[in-house]
Amino acid sequence: MIGEEFGRHLLESKTQWFEPPWKMLLSNKAMLVVLWELFPECEYLLPTAWQPLSGDCVRKPILSREGSNIQIVRSGNVERETLGPYSEQPMIYQAYHPLMNSGGHHAVLGSWIVGDVACGLGIREDINPVTRDSSRFIPHLIRN
Repeated sequence: MIGEEFGRHLLESKTQWFEPPWKMLLSNKAMLVVLWELFPECEYLLPTAWQPLSGDCVRKPILSREGSNIQIVRSGNVERETLGPYSEQPMIYQAYHPLMNSGGHHAVLGSWIVGDVACGLGIREDINPVTRDSSRFIPHLIRN
């Protein structure tokens, strides 16, 4: 953001930006293991464990960002692996489910909620099945 046209104003601002402490829980992928243990048959969750799963799965560091250090394992072989600074993190293993693919572009959705109100949606899209910080990003504003 600093490199953007308005970035110089960020450096001059007295505003301090911080993420709320509860976000640490939601951004930790260990939560996916806990959720699967609590709700093992939930249709909205993928099986997730601390050990490799039988069948196709994705290995993810518990604290990582933007597609770093992801490994997709299919038919016992590593099909795709990304590099990054999180290789020393504990890993979780989640059942593989392909991202939506439209015209050769894989997409993942992210949402922003303020309080209990949905206020934004972002679509991150890439030609690779692991979206990264370099993937195309399209923000959407939700208005009442």
